[in-house]
Amino acid sequence: MKFLKLDGLLANLTGYVEARISLVKIEVKEDIARTAAKAAVFGILGLAVALFVFFLSMAVAYKIGEHLGVYAGFGIVSLFYIITALVIWFSRDALSRKLEDQLIENIKHKKK
Repeated sequence: MKFLKLDGLLANLTGYVEARISLVKIEVKEDIARTAAKAAVFGILGLAVALFVFFLSMAVAYKIGEHLGVYAGFGIVSLFYIITALVIWFSRDALSRKLEDQLIENIKHKKK
């Protein structure tokens, strides 16, 4: 009789483990789908912002070009972008740490 109870317990435990594994697989798939959807939205948003910045830069360059010449207008806008890139480049470690800390904080809040 004890063997029958042990077999039943083992079968229940095996069924529980299999169900738990299936649940974890489903949760992982949902997390991947959610992350992919967010990445797609951010990609589209990034593209829209990039196009906005591009066309705004063109407009500013032409407006400056009306007063200083077309080449000067585009040169000034280009200079602005290279200075911005250099500032980001030289502060990349601090920016990276700050971004990492914010991401970790966001992950901690989502798990609660």
